Amino acid sequence: MDRERFLARVVGVWRRLRRIERRELTEFRRWIENTSNLIHLSILLFVPLLIGGVTIISNALIELSFLLFPPLASGTYTLFADPEGRYASPVKFVVGLTVGALAGWGALELSQLVYGPPTGTFGVLPAAAALSILLTGGATWALKVEEPAAFSTALLVLVTDRATPQSYVLSVAVFGTLVAAVFYVWREQFYEKRARYLYSTVSAADRVLVPMRGPEWAAERTALFASRLAAAHEAGKVVLFGLVDGSDEDAGAVTTRLERVAADLQASGLTCEVVVGEGDDTTATLSAVRDTGCDLVVTPYEADDGALTEYVRGVFGGPYDAVAFRPVSRDSAWERVLVMVARPGDSAHAMIDFAERLVGDGGTLSVCTCIGTEVERRPAETRLANLVETVDRPVETRVARSDVTSYLDANAETYDLVVIGSSGDRSAASRFVSPPTFERITEIETDVAVVDRGNP
Repeated sequence: MDRERFLARVVGVWRRLRRIERRELTEFRRWIENTSNLIHLSILLFVPLLIGGVTIISNALIELSFLLFPPLASGTYTLFADPEGRYASPVKFVVGLTVGALAGWGALELSQLVYGPPTGTFGVLPAAAALSILLTGGATWALKVEEPAAFSTALLVLVTDRATPQSYVLSVAVFGTLVAAVFYVWREQFYEKRARYLYSTVSAADRVLVPMRGPEWAAERTALFASRLAAAHEAGKVVLFGLVDGSDEDAGAVTTRLERVAADLQASGLTCEVVVGEGDDTTATLSAVRDTGCDLVVTPYEADDGALTEYVRGVFGGPYDAVAFRPVSRDSAWERVLVMVARPGDSAHAMIDFAERLVGDGGTLSVCTCIGTEVERRPAETRLANLVETVDRPVETRVARSDVTSYLDANAETYDLVVIGSSGDRSAASRFVSPPTFERITEIETDVAVVDRGNP
């Protein structure tokens, strides 16, 4: 008996450890979905590794100067810190560094020709230093290969002691090419395709459970909305879920209604199933999600005195991604969609992904964030640019100097759908002080989808 108790305790501890591991992995995945975090992590990994690799080679080749490393380190940081920025061209990086080194070499030769060998403590002619900067600025400007680190190579070639100037220029070109090649592969094969590897909603959320609750027309519109999300993937499936009270009459009526809606959805070529359950609404719904293998819940929006009902809060608090859909019309087209984002991260990517699925090829997708002061505009524009980089369609981005409620009151009706977050990543105190946006926009005459990321 003691042995069985011991084994049971070991199994229990193991299961808890596995849950902790899954939770930590999920948290890390969501953390790295923030493009800024991904870039900083890449800098921490690649810059030291690349410089370390160059150091190993330089130690083996005595003619290479250690003065090669400062411009390489700063240039590598510039590449990885802003992969889509002005200085993120591998070609400009290599040519700029090399042109800078050549300009410095040329300035060194000219100054020595005019003034003779340098004298003094540091052994650098002031004329050579000034001329190297002048030549570098002019050459990189004329060739359109401006690179900040080029000015470092231009100056450092003047003080090489372990290598001849020509060896220094050659090493700059060779190792600059090595760094640029690594950056190019990282950007093209990982960074540009990060949606495929990191953003879970891009490859998931294609098996959708729809609790058929509330007014019949609203539930059917919600099912249609869910079918549009699922249909974006070939493996898409919708499961219509109904709750019964245990009587045969109720079960028959609910099943008949669900089968009618399912037949309409199947006519469009989408796989659709019908499932009924009984018991506590929230518990039965989450059990149905698990039992049917779904990974997204799309439920009709329910509110009580402006706040979410206990049922919707329970679905949002579950382990699955969820959307609460509030239709205001019977129009089935969502061709103009507005996504309101407050901050970068997994929720923002999920909202944009869902919106992209809905608008189709001919629709309009807009992503907006609101700011309080003008000084926030430039960082906000950068955040939006990072968010929409992975979308394979034109996306309009807006930075509005306004509070969210006022902006939506003025603009929401020009769209077919507004997608907003559930504020699930905010603390209870924060939500108490400033209620979630969806609780403050009950009067807008536009369909609203409230997106919540699950809590595995």
